[in-house]
Amino acid sequence: MPKRGKKYLESRKKINAEVRHDFAEAVKKTIGLSFVKFDETFDIAVRLGVDPRHADQMIRGTVVLPNGLGKEVKVIVFARGEKEKEALDAGADFAGNDDLIEKIKGGWFGFDKAVATPDMMGSVGKIGRLLGPRGLMPNAKTGTVTFDILKAVNELKAGKIDFRVEKAGIVHAPMGKVSFGAEKIIQNVSAFLETIMRLKPASSKGTYLNSITVSTTMGPGIKIDTAGIKDLIK
Repeated sequence: MPKRGKKYLESRKKINAEVRHDFAEAVKKTIGLSFVKFDETFDIAVRLGVDPRHADQMIRGTVVLPNGLGKEVKVIVFARGEKEKEALDAGADFAGNDDLIEKIKGGWFGFDKAVATPDMMGSVGKIGRLLGPRGLMPNAKTGTVTFDILKAVNELKAGKIDFRVEKAGIVHAPMGKVSFGAEKIIQNVSAFLETIMRLKPASSKGTYLNSITVSTTMGPGIKIDTAGIKDLIK
């Protein structure tokens, strides 16, 4: 365990780690415990009753957060010809093909998200070992391998996130910035949880939402009572 600072420990004393809070109350309390000078990210961790070792229980998806992430998202598009021009017109920060691939091979990663047209994937695959570990590899399942460049770029710029369950059955995701305030964070979290619920596999038995914890970048985690979540996001 890393050594915690005095302010963190003071914040930690204000919550009972064993208590599961009402959804809205947990969001407000988490924001209220923020003690640093920078605008922290509001994070969520959901422990699911799935076994990711089984392919049919590997939860993976995307969601466009209604209020975005609170930061500028730099998007790169791998495309040729008219699609390259379309990407730039759509608002992509960078667009190109072999030139960008060579630039990345040289160590450049000045972007947050990557999109590719299907015909470019043969070339993009050659730098998969560079993009994959950074979570930057375009993927058809997340809508980032597509000829609909306008839609892909607009969604990423608006705050589309992709997520997947980890080995321990936990999904981590950012939900915006503390400065958003409780109402906008609640809207983002609701959209995220609604997507998680929709992805519940038929083979998942027992409790699906085992636990939900919210926190800020530097703050302590606060548990949410999962009992009321289904009613909340209907």
